[in-house]
Amino acid sequence: MDDSESVFALRNVTVRRPDPNGGEPRAVLDGVDTDIPGQGTTVLWGTSGAGKTTLLRLLDRLDVPDAGVVRYRGTPLDDLDPLALRREVGMVFQRPTPFAGTVRDNLRVAAPEADDGRLGELLERVSLPADVLGRDADTLSGGELQRMCLARTLVVEPRVVLLDEPTSALDAEPTRTFERTVADLAADGLTVVWVSHDAAQVRRVADRVLEVAGGRVRAREADDLEDEA
Repeated sequence: MDDSESVFALRNVTVRRPDPNGGEPRAVLDGVDTDIPGQGTTVLWGTSGAGKTTLLRLLDRLDVPDAGVVRYRGTPLDDLDPLALRREVGMVFQRPTPFAGTVRDNLRVAAPEADDGRLGELLERVSLPADVLGRDADTLSGGELQRMCLARTLVVEPRVVLLDEPTSALDAEPTRTFERTVADLAADGLTVVWVSHDAAQVRRVADRVLEVAGGRVRAREADDLEDEA
């Protein structure tokens, strides 16, 4: 795939981490070459500690590589303003991160000018009723909070959303609701990059799978994944 055809292209990317025992730094990612297309949901899959979240954070420039280059729509991330990049590339973290105040207050952190009509439509896109706008965010369930955080990411109309194991703390029913919500968003044209170690979930949500293991990244078929990863 040509770099200009990818939403993200990683070329010879290496990320090292210090050895806690004082030895040589360890390469979490080692000379990675991979592409992420701009359609559907790409899942980064692998065991805990394999480097999935590190790779994801590179895409939003929350981490930077020790070597190599990451490109977004053909442009090296080093040449892009980080704030402008993060308006196009939003991120939802593993644990919900609500701010104090109402749901409305949380959504307006990202878009102070947004009126209730727009915010209500946004909540409906993430399978939340518009009438939760006035509720204190800390009264929402875990699944509702995670979808509110997704709505807060979407309020600035990003082209890409990065999801770092967003359902790991949720029970089965809210997990399925979140998965359906993201599937609908991807079907509407949003590019999604989703970190997961849950092979069953990957089979439900992935249009394509990149396995992260041993510092390398390779394409996999979702149906071939083993449940223990």
